[in-house]
Amino acid sequence: MKNISKTLVLVSALFLSGCATTNTNTPGDPLEGFNRTMFDFNDTVDRVALKPVATAYQDVLPSFAQTAIGNFFGNLGDVWTMVNNFLQGKGEAGMSDVMRVAVNSTFGLGGMLDIASEAGIPKHKEDFGQTLGRWGVQSGPYVVLPLFGPSTLRDTAALPVDFYGDVWTYVDSVPVRNSGYVVRAIDQRAAALGATNLLEDIAIDRYSFVRSAYLQRRESLVNDGKIKDDAPDTNKPLAP
Repeated sequence: MKNISKTLVLVSALFLSGCATTNTNTPGDPLEGFNRTMFDFNDTVDRVALKPVATAYQDVLPSFAQTAIGNFFGNLGDVWTMVNNFLQGKGEAGMSDVMRVAVNSTFGLGGMLDIASEAGIPKHKEDFGQTLGRWGVQSGPYVVLPLFGPSTLRDTAALPVDFYGDVWTYVDSVPVRNSGYVVRAIDQRAAALGATNLLEDIAIDRYSFVRSAYLQRRESLVNDGKIKDDAPDTNKPLAP
């Protein structure tokens, strides 16, 4: 994990140095040339490797097993969501997350069953990038990370903290830990197959569509669904 963090810091430095040399006509996207290159690279990796594996995973693995895997890692993710809700000063949401983790970890067979949702305990999704945004840190320029995909300068800086906040990071067995990372990535990609297939069928500039969708979603998440009148330009929909 230390190597991943160092890599992210290096990539962030490259982004900052690239801001002065990358030409663009799109406000809020000063790294557009670099971003489009990374977008194409990620798209190629997805088409060649990730999507075929995720499709096979979805076709071969029984649906109940896929649900159990998604619930298990979702329950682990609720722990970091809980921490970020408390860091954002949202005590009620944080206590709700505590209840979710407790109920699903005990009565849900270690999180494989989502008993908490059936009991009416809502699921939240928070990360450290949202926490920074909650306390006024602006998103900064839009960036596309190699393999990680859409991000912003703020969210990129928050990634190492999110890595170390991931409960799965602390699994002692390296083979088990790495296998879990792979399974989780495949499961998440399989869950997004329907949306990405639809996107591929749309005859538009997919880069611009993904950029606008990502920035709007992050703005909504940071503000808990509320659109601020004084939101920074980099968080608003960008023209193709």
